[in-house]
Amino acid sequence: MANFDQALQAFMEWHASRRQGERRGRLRRGNRYAEELFLRNVWWPLFGHFDHLHPEYEVYDWNRKSQFLDFAFLPPFGRFGIECDGFQAHVKDMDREKFSYSLNRDNFLTGLGWKMLHFSFDDVQTRPEVCRTLLQLAIGQNMLRFSNGESAASYMEKEILHFAWRLGRPVRPKDVSEQFELDFRTARKHLRAMCAKGMLRPASKGNTVRYYELDEMSLERLL
Repeated sequence: MANFDQALQAFMEWHASRRQGERRGRLRRGNRYAEELFLRNVWWPLFGHFDHLHPEYEVYDWNRKSQFLDFAFLPPFGRFGIECDGFQAHVKDMDREKFSYSLNRDNFLTGLGWKMLHFSFDDVQTRPEVCRTLLQLAIGQNMLRFSNGESAASYMEKEILHFAWRLGRPVRPKDVSEQFELDFRTARKHLRAMCAKGMLRPASKGNTVRYYELDEMSLERLL
C-alpha cells in the first residue's frame, strides 16, 4: 500500500493539474487541516486509495449559484457529498440565513440524487472509528444495489444531464471532459450515445455537431 503522504500529494497535484481559474484556486485554498485529517484518519484507513474522490468539488444550488463541497465521492454507484464541519465555523458563527441556506442546499442536492454526509471535526480528530463505520454503512448500501444491476453507463448519463442543466447552455464534449476528467473522445462518445437515446439533441454549427442541448423530455430524467 502506498504511503499516505505521498498518495495525498499525488492526489492533490492530479486534481490541480486538471482545473483552471477559481476551481483550481479553491482547491489550493481549501486543502485545510480538517479536510486533510479526515483523509488521514477516516478515508485512508477505510479505502487505502483516493479513487473517485474529488476535493473541493463544485456544485450548484437551485439558482445555479456555485458552491463547493469539501469532498465528492463519485463512484459508478452513487454520488456522495462529504463535509467536515467544525463547530465554530458551521454552528456558532452561522447566522439564521446561512443556516437556512445550508439546510436547503443539502435538501436540493438530496433531491438530485446526492447522499450528503456530515462529520464533525471533533469526531474526525478523536473518534475516527465512528466516522469510518458511518461512512462504510452509507456507501456500502449503494454499492450493493449497484452490484445487483444498475449500470455505470446510466449513472454517467444522469450525471451529464445534471451537468448540462447546471450550465444553462448547450454542452460541449470539452465541457464534459473537463467536468468529469474524461478524455475528449470518451466525452464525445457519451454525448453521441445520449443523442441516440433521445436524451439530448444535437445543435449544429455548419456541418459539424459541436453542442448538445437538453429538451423537455430530458428534464424529466433529472428526477
